[in-house]
Amino acid sequence: MSDLSIQDWLAKLPDHFVPESAAGMDAVIQLRLSGDDGGEWYIVIRDQKIQVSPGVTPNPRLTLNASSQDILKILTGQMDGMRAFMQGKLKVSGDMSLAMKLTNLFRA
Repeated sequence: MSDLSIQDWLAKLPDHFVPESAAGMDAVIQLRLSGDDGGEWYIVIRDQKIQVSPGVTPNPRLTLNASSQDILKILTGQMDGMRAFMQGKLKVSGDMSLAMKLTNLFRA
C-alpha cells in the first residue's frame, strides 16, 4: 500500500474527479473513518465540482463508515468498493443510488 495517509489521499481526490460524470449532481457525502489514521470528512459535489473538507456536515445525503485502511485500499484499487460493502467492511447509509455512482466519479 502507499505511504500516503488518508488525509493525503483525500487532498488528492479532486485531482481524480471526473466532472462530466457528475452532471446534475448535488450531493453531500460524510466519511466516518476509524483506525489510527481515522477521522471525519465530508465531500460536496455540486455544479460538476468537488470539495473535500475535514469535519462533520449536517444532513449528508450519504454516509460511508469504514476503517481508514480499508478506504485507502479502495482508493488505491487494492479493494473493490462493492466487495468491501458485501463483506461488511464498508457501511453505507442514506442514498444507495448515489453510493453506486461513486465509482464512476473518479479515475484511478
